[in-house]
Amino acid sequence: MKKPTKRLFSLLGILPLMVCMAGCTATTRTVSPEEQLAYDATYTFSDKKKIVHDLVESLRTQPPLGSTSDRPVIIVYGIANRTSEHIDTSGITDEIRKEILQTGKARFVNKSQRQNILAETDYQMGGAVAPETRIALARQVGAKYMLTGTLRSIEKEAPKQIRLKKKSYIYYSLNLELTSIETSLIEWADSVELVREASKPIIGW
Repeated sequence: MKKPTKRLFSLLGILPLMVCMAGCTATTRTVSPEEQLAYDATYTFSDKKKIVHDLVESLRTQPPLGSTSDRPVIIVYGIANRTSEHIDTSGITDEIRKEILQTGKARFVNKSQRQNILAETDYQMGGAVAPETRIALARQVGAKYMLTGTLRSIEKEAPKQIRLKKKSYIYYSLNLELTSIETSLIEWADSVELVREASKPIIGW
C-alpha cells in the first residue's frame, strides 16, 4: 500500500507545475481589423481607423475638396507626433491618402518616391533608352495644397484614494490642415479627439 500512496503524492506534487506551465503557454488568434482591442490606455490601431474615417469624411465633403470636381493635387508633409509614445503617424496619412484617392476627390504627389523618380529620369536621359520611349522632361504636376497635422496627448491619473484598481486616462487630439501652397492660407482644418480610460489592479500580474 505504500507504493500507490507514494505515487499519488508524487502526482499531486507535479500537478501544480503542470497547471502553471499550461498557463504560461503562448496562444494566438486571428482578429478582425474592425474589432475593438485595447489592453491599456495607449494608442491602438482601432484608434487609427476611427481617426482616418472621421477626417476623410470631413476632408472629402467640406470645401475645397467637397466643392470642386477638378481633383486638385495634394502633397503630404506628415503629422508631427507631440505625444510621449512612439507612434508612426505616417500610417495615418497613408490611410487618409488612400481613402481620398479612392473617392476620386484629389490626387497626390508621391513625395516619398522623388529620389527614385529623379534616378529613373536620369537613366532614361543617359542614352540607354530609346528616344521614342523616354519620358518628357518638366512635365511633373505641382501640388496645389499641402496636408499637415499634429498629434497630441495628455495623460492623467485618477486622484489617490483607497481602491483596488488604479485608473488612468489619456486624451488624444489629432489636428489636420489643408494649406494652399500659392497663398499659404489654410483652406480646411478639422480635428479628432479620443479619450481612453484604463484600470489595472494595484496588485496583480
